[in-house]
Amino acid sequence: MAKRTTAPAITVELLREGIVESIHQASAVVCDSRSRILALAGNAENAYFIRSSLKPFQALAVTSGGTLEHYDLSDKDLAIMCSSHAGEIHHTRQAFNILWRSDVDVNALQCPVSKTRPTPLQHNCSGKHAGMLAVCRHHHWPLHNYLERQHPLQKLILSKFTELLKLPPDELIITHDDCGAPTYLMQLDQMASLYAHLSGGSNLDLERIIRAMTHYPELIAGEELFDTELMRLTQGELVSKTGAEGIQCVGRVGEGMGLAIKVLDGTKRAKYAVALEILQQLGWISPAIYEQLSLNFLNIGRFTRLEVSGELAFV
Repeated sequence: MAKRTTAPAITVELLREGIVESIHQASAVVCDSRSRILALAGNAENAYFIRSSLKPFQALAVTSGGTLEHYDLSDKDLAIMCSSHAGEIHHTRQAFNILWRSDVDVNALQCPVSKTRPTPLQHNCSGKHAGMLAVCRHHHWPLHNYLERQHPLQKLILSKFTELLKLPPDELIITHDDCGAPTYLMQLDQMASLYAHLSGGSNLDLERIIRAMTHYPELIAGEELFDTELMRLTQGELVSKTGAEGIQCVGRVGEGMGLAIKVLDGTKRAKYAVALEILQQLGWISPAIYEQLSLNFLNIGRFTRLEVSGELAFV
């Protein structure tokens, strides 16, 4: 029999004093490290851009080639490479530390600047970019074009995560993320499979990334932000990484199971609500943690709250 790849979607309603104001729908998939679908809602095979949820796998270029050891980089440095940080002082200092240790000028960063964040170090992807530049310096690759798809760095990154998925690298559609780095169009079950590999414990390079992210959750996002708070409260049991346009991925550490979520209209608030509901259904978080996170991510305003309906279908 063919594997099941569709099920009813999950619905999120924004209630204003109990009255429905907005409705969002989401797909979600749970996979193991053998890419088997364990549970789903919506369509597991629909493809979306993985966006910043790819960052832990982009960091494989750093952990697998000796760059960490060559420049004596720490787990804090590795954590900021995987982050979508809030641009706080301790975030920018950590990103700068990578550049300083690898002897790369801050002006080599090609992530965007704005009026509110006038230095590229404050961009939420500065850690990822700093890590990429460190790899380029280590391998004597050019720095000026490190974001181009045909650059040796980007080819290395692509080969690393497609190897995990057992995919030919040229099978994925590549575009540019908002920060200028390549991003990839992937099926939702492929995203879940990547997080199953990340959390499986059988790959030493991925295991180091897990350790960095879970030991320093404050570097992955920021105070009162979802990834940081979920990893802090679960104390190393879950690894979590958000992506833009409604993408959220979570891995259950040591058990090789990954969860990928896509809110179809790209709404950020809805993906956190869906994640909490699914994590509770799976038993990956306790009722106490669910209640604590609900204060910020379900009860979102004085007069508004989010309500999730729907269940995962177990395959």
